Amino acid sequence: MELYKREQYLKKIRGFYHSDDLIKVITGVRRCGKSSLMQTISDELVMSGVKEENIIYIDLDRRGYRSIKNADQLDELIVKYDNIEGMKYLFIDEVQNVTGFEDVLNGFRSEGGWSIFITGSNSYLLSGELVTKLTGRYLEFEMFPLTFEEYLQMKEFYNIKTVDNMAVELNSYIMEGGFPRTLFIEDQADKQTYVQGVISEIFEKDIKKRVKIRDRESFEAVQKFIINNFGATTSVNGLCESLCKNGMTITKPTVSRYVKVLQDAKILYECSRFDLKSKKSLGGEKKYYLADLSFYFSQNTDNRINYGPTLENMVYIYARAHGYSVSVGKIGKLECDFILRGTDKQYSYVQVAYTIALSKDTEDREYRPLEQIRDNYPKYVATTDFLLQKRNGIHHVNLIDFMKEGKTF
Repeated sequence: MELYKREQYLKKIRGFYHSDDLIKVITGVRRCGKSSLMQTISDELVMSGVKEENIIYIDLDRRGYRSIKNADQLDELIVKYDNIEGMKYLFIDEVQNVTGFEDVLNGFRSEGGWSIFITGSNSYLLSGELVTKLTGRYLEFEMFPLTFEEYLQMKEFYNIKTVDNMAVELNSYIMEGGFPRTLFIEDQADKQTYVQGVISEIFEKDIKKRVKIRDRESFEAVQKFIINNFGATTSVNGLCESLCKNGMTITKPTVSRYVKVLQDAKILYECSRFDLKSKKSLGGEKKYYLADLSFYFSQNTDNRINYGPTLENMVYIYARAHGYSVSVGKIGKLECDFILRGTDKQYSYVQVAYTIALSKDTEDREYRPLEQIRDNYPKYVATTDFLLQKRNGIHHVNLIDFMKEGKTF
């Protein structure tokens, strides 16, 4: 089957296809499409004239490679291809399954003539030994599940039925999430069962193997609580108190550790708060967004959509997928949903709401924080309204059209 090209990631990597001095590290939550991205890169190399024998693809999760567990075994596997003439392109999926892989990859990188691409589903890949031994010698490319634009494009690519009403498509995307495999599953309940399987796989492969979880029940309680409260301002203290009120005995260090585990497994992303007056990051309360909204809907029988946090989560992932770093802005007593910083070091400010058409108070609530910001960087109010306002040079955009067209803030 021909693969849909995730162009927004491919364009970031293409300039390094033939770089043998830098290891290309593709990270992201399990099942977001990293393997397909590597296969697409491999296909593009062949199309550009690279011989198929010069492409070595090793999926360490697959039968035949699962016995490769240590550095010597991995080295022995790769060295068989050493006599191939010309640049060799080495792709290794789920490389963190091998203990000591860092020394092996660094050895082949040092020899030259090997362009190396690796994937991993958790943050342990970019911690410890890899960072220590390969500092300055690798590039990370973080992947996310499908954004709304990719969701629509992939449906079109594979001739999967869509409806003309984009608001309906948006709701479908919110409920189904952005894991590529779910597009090929017709029944909504089956889609949710698939995502539940992804969550179980993450625990078994990315958490249980790396971290000692002595009390799985308490871990799952923390996971469920923070997934159910995505987009809410949260502190470890508050989270701990809420769990204890519900009869659970758990300490703040344990809660903090579990939240970090969920971040490392890329189920959650932490969004810190930034004070625009003091220009300093604020400790304590933070917001947490889900790598994919289906994590919420697959674990809750109530399928009503709370558009406030849901649209915020969508914008957060959309911005991250487009290369922005993201924080929450505090302006005195007011809060700006997002401060985005692009690769060009430029800022933009974004307020997200389902609608501002209900009343003047609703409109003022979204515009007021932006009007308090005294610099000249772009400011946006993103809603699902089709009648757009003009006010104080602030861009009012229809979020559905904005994301569908792949625009950037």
